[in-house]
Amino acid sequence: MSIEDLFDRYGPAYRWLATGTVMISAIAVVLSTTIVNVAIPGVMGAFGISQVEAQWISTGFLAAMTATMLLADWANKAFGQRASMIAALALFAAGSVLGGIAPNETVLTIARVIQGAAAGIVQPLAMVLLFQVFPADQRGAAMGIFGIGVVLAPALGPWIGGILIDAFNWRYVFYLGIPFAALGIFLSNLFLPTRADKGPRPGFDWFGVLLLSVFLGVLLNALTNAQREGWTSDPILAQFAIATTAASSFIWWEIRAAKPMLDMRLFKQLPFASACLVGFIMGAGLFGSTYLVPLFVQTIQGFTPTQAGLLLMPSGFVLVFVFPIAGRMSDKLPSGWLIGSGMAIFAYSSYLTADIDINTTFWMLAWLTVLSRIGLGLVFPSLTSASLKVLPRELVAQGSGAINFIRQLGGAFGVNLLAVFMERRTVMHADAFAATQTTDNSATMTFLSQVAAMVKTAGVPDFQQLPTAASFLAQTVIIQANTAAFRDGFIVVTIIFLVALGPTWLLHRAEARHRLQSHAAPVEGGA
Repeated sequence: MSIEDLFDRYGPAYRWLATGTVMISAIAVVLSTTIVNVAIPGVMGAFGISQVEAQWISTGFLAAMTATMLLADWANKAFGQRASMIAALALFAAGSVLGGIAPNETVLTIARVIQGAAAGIVQPLAMVLLFQVFPADQRGAAMGIFGIGVVLAPALGPWIGGILIDAFNWRYVFYLGIPFAALGIFLSNLFLPTRADKGPRPGFDWFGVLLLSVFLGVLLNALTNAQREGWTSDPILAQFAIATTAASSFIWWEIRAAKPMLDMRLFKQLPFASACLVGFIMGAGLFGSTYLVPLFVQTIQGFTPTQAGLLLMPSGFVLVFVFPIAGRMSDKLPSGWLIGSGMAIFAYSSYLTADIDINTTFWMLAWLTVLSRIGLGLVFPSLTSASLKVLPRELVAQGSGAINFIRQLGGAFGVNLLAVFMERRTVMHADAFAATQTTDNSATMTFLSQVAAMVKTAGVPDFQQLPTAASFLAQTVIIQANTAAFRDGFIVVTIIFLVALGPTWLLHRAEARHRLQSHAAPVEGGA
């Protein structure tokens, strides 16, 4: 059944039935993108693994999702939107069940990879459908409404996940997306179009998929293990070399392939290429900051998973209002202005967040998160609309997958590099703080005396008082080092978003030239 047939059956209301269907489907997979962040401490404790090892639970998902986003166009042409969406949601549900019953971190990582692979198909398909059912002057508004579900899910998901963890355990967060996936399958069977082209199915770019998978897997593994094995160690350097070779080979192959997974003609459109660069930088900063906040409040401030998730709720509700407004604005105003304003707001919020410490209140943290998401609300609809509206109709599906691919690639880089950066900065700050804790430091000696007096009052024997005080001092140094590392991390996020203002300006200029050319073309043709 084609889109025209569905419009004939349901009338103008079909646009909103289709929007609701893809929104529910996107919610199912987007929930899993960030909800695991509140479960990482529990997973680390359950399996006895380090933070860097646990990071693969997030990285595996992002890597798989990034790789399969480029397959959405092929899946759409080969099987149609309905079959592709249903298959992806079913695969996601299977990965969710596997994650919930995982006996070790290896199986858990495999489950996350399965979830990510499915998620990578769902989101581009959703965006393509919205471009098909809405006219050009309403697509920004449609993206804004669709974005409500996309951003509300990760805002509410960690809170609900926190409740599940506190009431049961971390395994239950993997089951949260299953009801949405089931509802998405049901609605997709009703409201998504079937395959339009009844001819032979397009060929599958197996070699391109292989090269891309090698690039992502090897690179992310190198980034994850480089801190432990040494950045200049032979195994790490070899992995970087393999990743570079795979990436170069992938680009070479896609340029020459008859049926490429990534059509390089996309990047001949300067507005699209500029939007991709902005998307990469935004992904790195956004996913990095989303990773930092829950981790900070749980490891430094002692928040429960429920409290950590609750912290993101106000920002989610704010975005419910910001996204539709920003979407309508993107239909009427230059995208560059909205994207630049959003990037600047996000950078400012990250700069303010760099001042947090163990005493920062819950509501101050919530306000800073709200401010950052207001910036995100201005960026998301405008960036998507600006990247796709300049493309010819036959490249929209490819473009949707490509812009999402590049944004998620930035996210995968951001999370991994930030995790490595945080680990190194924690060690550096701990060494620096420890070096000052000597008998010549009057503040240190006063601290030890005060703690010793306190433990004496608590009934600790004399011979244990000073060792207890020294142990407490060591814990305090570690907390201070961790706090300083988090502050450094938020400064890095600030810089990332400020850097994004450069390609945003290029996008603005390129979009302006494209508008002039589009307006001039009919005049020239008529002359």
